[in-house]
Amino acid sequence: MIHVRELTKAYPDLRRGEFVALAGISFDAARGEIYGLLGPNGAGKTSALRILSTVLRPTSGSASINGYDVGTQPALVRHQIGFVSCNTAVYDRMTAWEMVAYFGRLYGLKEDLLRERMESLFERLKMNEIRDVLGAKMSTGMKQKVSIARAIVHDPPVLIFDEATAGLDVLVARALLRTVSELRDQGKCVIFSTHIMREAERLCDRIAIMHRGHILAEGTLPELREQQQEHDLEELFFQLIEGREEMTREVQTRNPMFEIQTA
Repeated sequence: MIHVRELTKAYPDLRRGEFVALAGISFDAARGEIYGLLGPNGAGKTSALRILSTVLRPTSGSASINGYDVGTQPALVRHQIGFVSCNTAVYDRMTAWEMVAYFGRLYGLKEDLLRERMESLFERLKMNEIRDVLGAKMSTGMKQKVSIARAIVHDPPVLIFDEATAGLDVLVARALLRTVSELRDQGKCVIFSTHIMREAERLCDRIAIMHRGHILAEGTLPELREQQQEHDLEELFFQLIEGREEMTREVQTRNPMFEIQTA
């Protein structure tokens, strides 16, 4: 469903010459699976997801979604995905119903099918009470529901969630996680980026832990626990990150001219 091979992304930097956000990551995610990307800020999670959603072009490497290449077939890839983040904007002067309908039409849905999909979505996401609320008057939770609805109105096989629960209150975050789980149960392939360990433990079938553009470890939660000899995911995460930082410090001590470029 999703295949990523040796994906890199570098940005020009006036001070450092080049900033490497992704340093050759590879992973696969399958249908009916939630694949979690964990990592601190600056790990490269968002860069990877923006490449998968065709917002960014990779510097090198390849990525495909449902058989379509993100670099050479971006328009086809966009029909295969729905994207939700913590800062997806909504239009102030459009109601919830109007916004979801607008995105459905952008995906080319016929009016009868679009209305059928929207009625089902608004019922499932408990959005009927906000269908006539303008974006400017929506709470954070309302906006996030609209973001989810417009991301899945065209029934894409792949969903990408980029720290989608950040800033949400407990009740709204819980409802979002329930929706993500239901999408997986419907056979969707879900990429779920977070730095909240409890969310990863609860949702993810497999997890990749990222740091400075690299994947440090990957596997199911039991596999990661076995590999690292640590049961607690948060402690396991810190051990991997601290171990990587210690290795970097040792290299820098032996070679003062060495400068880490990834972040």
